[in-house]
Amino acid sequence: MSITVNLRYTGKDGSAKKFADEMVSSGTVDAIRNETGNLRYEYYESLDDPETILLIDSWESQEAIDVHHASPMMQKIMKLREKYDLHMTAERFVSDDTMPDSDKSFIRE
Repeated sequence: MSITVNLRYTGKDGSAKKFADEMVSSGTVDAIRNETGNLRYEYYESLDDPETILLIDSWESQEAIDVHHASPMMQKIMKLREKYDLHMTAERFVSDDTMPDSDKSFIRE
């Protein structure tokens, strides 16, 4: 079972994009991707709202998320969120590794 969190960062005047760019350029994204238990850490730009950036953040377990949240890196991330005055929404999903045959016909591999 994995846990995926979709975080939407919203700001003004391109601040969400600047935040994501700084996360990448500072090496923070690579460091998170190398943490034990991280499965995915990717930013996406919204086509509907240019002031919103989506982060898809996926982990092997709640324990891996808890270790990440307790790390010094999390303080750096929180400071960057403040620097760019970002507001967030979050959605959590627990994996379902099954795919019904009725859905498989719609997936092009």
